[in-house]
Amino acid sequence: MSHDIRIRHISETDWSDIVALEAGAYTDHALSEGRTALESRARPSPDTCFVLDCERRTVGYVLALPYPRFRYPDPTRIEEGRFASRNLHLHDLVIAEGFRGRGLAKQLLRHLTATAGAKRYEHISLVAVAGGESFWSARGYRAHQEVALPKSYGKEAVYMSKEVK
Repeated sequence: MSHDIRIRHISETDWSDIVALEAGAYTDHALSEGRTALESRARPSPDTCFVLDCERRTVGYVLALPYPRFRYPDPTRIEEGRFASRNLHLHDLVIAEGFRGRGLAKQLLRHLTATAGAKRYEHISLVAVAGGESFWSARGYRAHQEVALPKSYGKEAVYMSKEVK
């Protein structure tokens, strides 16, 4: 694995790369949201949104925003407000296909979790999509089958959360 890895806050010039990464990960599952929606997920909490650079290019990102526990952003709508919540909702974490399997997602998640702890969030929640439940379960996230999700998240979607320690 390359040691040329850097996690940093998102800048305005990163959005084209983020949109391309998101489309590559989700278009085949009909889950791609587009630039305007993605930017609206980062706007409420830029301090909890990051890109991951490896080998001098952006190969991953994470978007997370405060959101009430057991609730989630509607993927068909743009975020228009900001919630005062001790729950940080991890809306999206993507690593470029050619860079998967190198532990980069784990690094990005560790960075987000450390940030959440420093900012005194109590929980991190997410919606696992496209069969991602096993990845998140292996990282200590617990499924909440009782939380109903809209069809716009796909058939396999599961709401999950983990306490920030």
